[in-house]
Amino acid sequence: MAKSAQPKAGRRTPPKVTIKKLPTRVQGLDDILGGGIPEFSFNLIGGSPGGGKTTLVHQLAFANATKARPVLYFTVLGEPVIKMLRYQQQFSFYDDSKVGGDLRFINLSEAALQNDLTVVFEEIAAQVTAANPGVVVIDSFRSLARRATGEAGEMEIQAFIHRLSQFLVNSEVTTFLVGEYAHDEIRDNPLFTMVDSILWLSQVTERNSVVRKLQVLKLRGQASVPGLHTIRITDDGLQAFSRTLGLETARARPQRRRRLSMGIPELDKMLGGGVLEGDSVLVAGPSGTGKSALATQFIGEGLLRGEPGIMAIFEERPDGYVHRADAFGLKLKLAQEAGNLEVLYLRPLDLSVDETMLAILDAIKRVGAKRVVIDSLVGFEMALAPSFRADFRESLYRMIGALTGAGITILSTVEVEDNFTSLQFSHYAVSFLTDDIIRLRYVEIDGQLRKVIVVIKMRGGNHSKDIREYVINDQGVVIIEPRNTDYSHLSTGIPVRTGPRRQQDDEKPPEPKAVE
Repeated sequence: MAKSAQPKAGRRTPPKVTIKKLPTRVQGLDDILGGGIPEFSFNLIGGSPGGGKTTLVHQLAFANATKARPVLYFTVLGEPVIKMLRYQQQFSFYDDSKVGGDLRFINLSEAALQNDLTVVFEEIAAQVTAANPGVVVIDSFRSLARRATGEAGEMEIQAFIHRLSQFLVNSEVTTFLVGEYAHDEIRDNPLFTMVDSILWLSQVTERNSVVRKLQVLKLRGQASVPGLHTIRITDDGLQAFSRTLGLETARARPQRRRRLSMGIPELDKMLGGGVLEGDSVLVAGPSGTGKSALATQFIGEGLLRGEPGIMAIFEERPDGYVHRADAFGLKLKLAQEAGNLEVLYLRPLDLSVDETMLAILDAIKRVGAKRVVIDSLVGFEMALAPSFRADFRESLYRMIGALTGAGITILSTVEVEDNFTSLQFSHYAVSFLTDDIIRLRYVEIDGQLRKVIVVIKMRGGNHSKDIREYVINDQGVVIIEPRNTDYSHLSTGIPVRTGPRRQQDDEKPPEPKAVE
């Protein structure tokens, strides 16, 4: 009788190997990689010129160079080391005390010029055996392979890569091969098959804008965040912004949420007592209707109640914005000085939504914010690089989801044009992203443009359906008078007087006319 091939019941399976992960020290990159670079892996950092490959690999090298396990950085027919270090010294991660000891640069050009891959391998093996490094970098591996290809066949190149990989893995070394490759080479170049991970860096030029992107094309043994992620090179080196930033921290809303005052008592009544904590509120209206004033009152009320706030503004300078809010008696300057309020003025060019979101999330952590204002979505869109504007709606979905998921109440403003034939909420079609919509608009009454406010939508609560008139005075937005029943078609902007009360010759409008 044949023996069963099935494992015997109760037989223990071998324990799973735990793979340690090396930190990259690149802000945001470890999260994209699923924790870091797998130890003893054989990796490729590739892409087009100017993508940030050299800066990335230097950050990795300085982060993981130690006396016990130094980093060996082999250079091949590329930039001279002294020239390369001259530029890397400008970044904050550069540590001169490590150069020459924990981080050693070795020139392989002479071995490469012999067009013999065996000589190259023996030189690398000798250096690794002598130094016992934890990390090895070969920059540029493309130059090395191209130089050797002239004399060696493709099979010999593959044999060299296989031999090098086996030796370095057996030496317990984490390896980074750096090179400039075209995207078309991915399918045919055997190197891409043999490495454990591929980090692909590129830059996209559109009109006058240049945006750098990073993609994890391949990563064996661990889950990474798929897709293209924005990267930026700053004084601190490379910084990566995950396209799913914030979504992983989203929490389910509690069943019972308190109501937050908007800072306008009559508006709170229209909202059934205020907005629900953790809601996303959209305030839409044409220019001059007081969207920013309403937003500052929302933040000011939170500060009075001990709820720190963040204001991300895109159209005005912070000083002017705060000064105008102080005219309403909100004293935002004092809140800024006390650390309860941050006004973020984000650079109005070439932004990505992920950068903006990270700046806001970082500010939320710094001040412990409960309320966030984005003023305005139109200014936000204009601040983005052109390549990001096409995905603005999707990006808004991620950003609002991330912020409300963190338990923050967010108020966004958006400018819409009144056309006097319909009541448009937003040209972004983002109403499904918001829990509450407050619409401001002009109406023509008695030869004067007056302002009205109406609550269009409120998830999770009943709200007033009244259209109320308001003015903007030294207290900010102030809703006046009870619902006016003397007019119909107020939502069109051109109402018709239908009530019993006729217009009086000496009737004063709520706001003075420009010429009396």
